[in-house]
Order: sequence, then C-alpha cells, then structure tokens
Amino acid sequence: MPHSNHKQTLRKDYPWTTYPLISSAPMRSISKPALALAVSRAGGLGFLAAGTDLSTLSDEIREIQDALSHEPIPGSYRDTLPIGIGFIVWGCDLEHVLSILAPLPLPPSAVWLFAPHTSSDLQEWTDSIRKLTGNLTKIWIQVGTVSSALSVAHSCDPDVLVIQGSDAGGHGLAHSSSIISLLPECASALRSNEYSHIPLIAAGGIVESRGAAASFMLGASGICMGTRFLASSEAMIPTGYRNAILAAEDGGISTTRTTLYDKLRGTAGWPEEYNGRGVVNKSWWDETNGMSMEQNKELYEAEAQKGDKGYGNEGRLCTYAGSGVGLVRETMDAANVVKEVRDGMRKLIREGGSRL
Repeated sequence: MPHSNHKQTLRKDYPWTTYPLISSAPMRSISKPALALAVSRAGGLGFLAAGTDLSTLSDEIREIQDALSHEPIPGSYRDTLPIGIGFIVWGCDLEHVLSILAPLPLPPSAVWLFAPHTSSDLQEWTDSIRKLTGNLTKIWIQVGTVSSALSVAHSCDPDVLVIQGSDAGGHGLAHSSSIISLLPECASALRSNEYSHIPLIAAGGIVESRGAAASFMLGASGICMGTRFLASSEAMIPTGYRNAILAAEDGGISTTRTTLYDKLRGTAGWPEEYNGRGVVNKSWWDETNGMSMEQNKELYEAEAQKGDKGYGNEGRLCTYAGSGVGLVRETMDAANVVKEVRDGMRKLIREGGSRL
C-alpha cells in the first residue's frame, strides 16, 4: 500500500484530481492537447508529449490555454496549468525548453523527464525547471530499476517517481522487470533509504481496473496508462494503428522489445540501454529470418505509402504497444477510460477487503 501521506501530497499538488491518481503517458506524436485535457477534465493528470521535437510545443500550450479560458477545470490550481508535459531528455535542448516555459503566464503542473544520457542531466533539468517556476511545476522522473530509483531520489528528490515495468509499450529499458516485482522492491528500497515521502506511479502493462488495483496494493499512489489511451478517441493516431491495437491478442507473444523500428524509421539517438515494445509484424519476422536491414528498410518505406493498410500483423509499420494490449477491446473517450478504471479499481479493492 502507498505511504499514508501520498494522498494529501497529490491532492495538494493537483487539486482537481481524484485519488488514486490516473495519468496518461506522454506518447510522442500521440499525446496532444485533446487527450491531455480530456484526462485532466476527468480528474486525472493528462500529459502533453513534447518528446524530442519542440517545434509545435508553444502552439499546443496555447491551444490548451485557449480551451481552459473557455472551459476551466473545476478545482484546478490557479498558479499552474492542469496538465503535464513530457520530455525525452537526451533529445531536447534544456535552454530551448526553458525559453518556451519562461513566458507562460501559468507553467505546467508537472514535467515528466525520461531517458537522459547521464544522471547528471536529470539533476540539471530538475534544478533549472524548479528555479524557473518557483517550484510550482512538479518533477516526475521515470525509472525502470531499483538502483535508478534510489539514484534519482538521492540526486533530484523528484516530486513523483514513475516506476515503469518491462511490460510497457514504446521506449523503455531493454532490461527491467515487470511491475509485479519492480514496484514493491522499489518501494521497499526507497523506504529503507528514507525516501518514502516520494509518491510512486506505476506504469507498464496496466490497461484496466485489475492492473490498477494490483498496482495500488503493491505500493503505487497512482497509475499511468499509455496503451489503453491509444484506443481513446482523442489520441492522435492513424486508424490503422488503432485497429491493430484493438485486434492484438496475447500481448506477451504478440508484442516484443526491439530496436528494429528505430532503425527502420531513422529515429536514432536513444541511449543504448533503451529499446521499444511494439506489436510483432512482418518487419520483425523478416529481420528474425535473416533479411538485411537495407531490404527491410526499403520494404518499410514502401509500406508507409499504404497508409492505414501498412499496420497490423501483415503490415510492416511501427505499432508501439504494451503487453496489456490484448485487454484493449474497444475505442472509448478518454474521460470514460479514466472513470471506468477508477470506479473498477475502487470496487475491486473494496471487494478484496470484504473477502478476507
């Protein structure tokens, strides 16, 4: 179970939210203003994905500001925007980020930092953003091992640690463990080293209320979902991609971790300890069977011209998703996803207690 003070901390920092906290992952090119706002309006914390491309970030923040000026979120903090922004640290220039954040009348409620080249990068980002916003913007840092959780807690004292297990879709550590063992070990290690004040958010393989309830019992104060929101109506995602998500089954087999799609798409720069989990398709099978990278890339580029037909088991296009993808069976509005998971989670926890 999470530390008893975490509920008060999260409610103070994000007063429009409902506990346990549900957040949407900052998925590059997918988590745009509509998704972030929908999640926050439903009592969660929606993250806008800056990723490594800052060219549209100012416009997207303005879009959020305009939407909130017409329809504020009840209970939201007057000094911050009720959304977060996620940055892939290795691919972003910190000074550029600060120049975007500095003129904002209201800074984001949180920034999510992920995938630095070195741990010192995280400390520099943390210190700079806290100084710029007067500690109004809370720092979320994603980790995937016990040692990195302890290291980040010591060097950055983040406001939230996102504990990402190996079942997560998209990019994460190539070598990690699932939430079922990673989260409680992180919680125990942090408590033993006097970092129990830091709330933990569970991520990786969670797509519905059962996974959310289990994460809460393992020590999380909230959850983050990415794959589940791929099938939300607000996600900026090609129809073929969404259909591939809805069709996938048996996620432990139908998805795999690989660097293949970074090579095929030319998305170089990731630190060597990272790869990505996605739906297995012809690109992966052909590489496994010995096809050269040159030929595979030619076929990938040709497939990209097919649009939505390029996705799915018989397609070749990158379809990042977590191993929980087999539990995602329908498209829903993001607000309904948040409500369904939260209500189901609470019901399961109540029923579980009554059985004992």
